[in-house]
Amino acid sequence: MQQGENNKQSASALDGLRVLDLASLFPAPMLAAMMGDMGADVIKVEPPSGDPLRGLGVKQDGKSLTWAAVGRNKRAVTLNLADARSRPLLTSLIESADVLIENFPRDAVERFGLGYEQLKAINPRLIVATVSCYGVSGPYRDEAGNGTLAEAYAGLTHMIGDADGPPMLPSVALGDALTAISGLNGVLAACYQRDAGQGIHAGMGQHVDVAIYEPILQLVISSVLRYGATDVAERRFGSRLPGSAPRNVYRTRDDSYVVISALTDRVVKRLLECLDIATSENLQRFGTSAARAVNEDAMDQAVVDWCAAQDRARIIELLTAARVPVSPVNDMADVFSDPHIQARGNITEVNDPDLGAVRLLAPSPRLSLTPSRVRSTGPAIGQHNAEVYGALGFGTAQLEELRVAGVI
Repeated sequence: MQQGENNKQSASALDGLRVLDLASLFPAPMLAAMMGDMGADVIKVEPPSGDPLRGLGVKQDGKSLTWAAVGRNKRAVTLNLADARSRPLLTSLIESADVLIENFPRDAVERFGLGYEQLKAINPRLIVATVSCYGVSGPYRDEAGNGTLAEAYAGLTHMIGDADGPPMLPSVALGDALTAISGLNGVLAACYQRDAGQGIHAGMGQHVDVAIYEPILQLVISSVLRYGATDVAERRFGSRLPGSAPRNVYRTRDDSYVVISALTDRVVKRLLECLDIATSENLQRFGTSAARAVNEDAMDQAVVDWCAAQDRARIIELLTAARVPVSPVNDMADVFSDPHIQARGNITEVNDPDLGAVRLLAPSPRLSLTPSRVRSTGPAIGQHNAEVYGALGFGTAQLEELRVAGVI
């Protein structure tokens, strides 16, 4: 599960890019961590008390594994932005940066002098990513929110759950993780435009407005399209997708589960053959997408009945051989022991000074020439104060004075 030694000396895609992570908690700092995976020099700026994430999430021996993961590949400095004496340090950091990531409440942005126009005046090439629940414009721009609220607001929660049950939240931080990925797309596009783009905006920084709810809207695109065309709001269908039977979670004879998603006519024909029900009558009822749309319940029930009479391993064997899309429903024990996940190194071990070997997710996607990697877990509070601030011209005595005063 350890990443290949040959990757450790490879050039990284974002070598030479400096990122200031002024954010807290999960989605915005995860965006910064992903840039660190790609080789960016990520400087985590947090108050002297530390990011609250250090005390949250999954813990081992009293230390947050969530912080170890989200703080990965970063250098940590402390800075009390509420203290006016922090301004020279903050300005120097901003002047040296290529990207700044923040998720402050709007009143704090004004109080700390971190509005985009103010940052642009300090460093015109700076790309500023602002992560918030509702974005920097619109009537809700000042409202507090997070990934969980965004999932409900954007319509995802309404679509999760059994058809006859209440709406449900996903039991994972889906909105947060999706925001980090979406934000990364925006930041990298802005970096490309600034550094390699053409036209009047070449060489310029810009503001990347990352609203948490907006990438969640992409997840419910079928609901958006249906309502846009019919003014009818979709209801929950459990694990089914309207117009796409058979697509569901199916219970097996040995009390396990599989997911089957057979959407095209050719694949459905092969599935019917596996079920041994490929009669002329059933081909007429289920053989075309138009026919299946009329007979969705019957198509799905045929798969339910067949799976209930088969063990999971046999279902996967038969359908895989027939080129029908099927997957086991894996729990984390299955994921960690899966030979494909092991072969691709999706779980990597990184040494933490306090916890020893920590198993984290390896970065994705994979770049063949400039691979990403996890070099370190989340650092200690202020671990790199002397290193980072010293390189910006602040002397040891000056930094000690600021430390005693509670500025860093």
